[in-house]
Amino acid sequence: MNVDLLFNNADVLTVSLRHTTNMNQPPLILFDGICKLCTGWVLFLIRRDKKMKFRFASLQSETGRNRLIVAGLPVDAMDTVIYIRDKQYFYESTAVLEILNDLGGIWKTTNIFRLIPKAIRDSIYRFIARNRFKIFGRSSTCLIPTREIKDRFIS
Repeated sequence: MNVDLLFNNADVLTVSLRHTTNMNQPPLILFDGICKLCTGWVLFLIRRDKKMKFRFASLQSETGRNRLIVAGLPVDAMDTVIYIRDKQYFYESTAVLEILNDLGGIWKTTNIFRLIPKAIRDSIYRFIARNRFKIFGRSSTCLIPTREIKDRFIS
């Protein structure tokens, strides 16, 4: 498989995958599976995603590691949520805002935060990411989905 990385702007990495099958995959959210804040975020999204449009994978999983490699990110980049929609990879604060926008409904109002310069949004995001284990704690294992939500996860 050939991979072309195209940086459209500071918010979006577009990955062009040649010889890729099934490009109509649902949006994928990569998250740190041992971070309690991150798993709480995933469970928050699952409860509100009535249309079941999102799929999830931990950054520690084979899928997560492979997607990090495709995006040209280090495989130990566990400090950001990554949102993959179509061929676009969103990360840090932009990933959160894109996810909430795609969740729809009242959550679209969070687009108001795009008025804050990305550098400031991402600084706040990185501060929380650096301190997430101190504030929210860490799990000894990755989130294990229940039978009811197992279909939403890609290993």
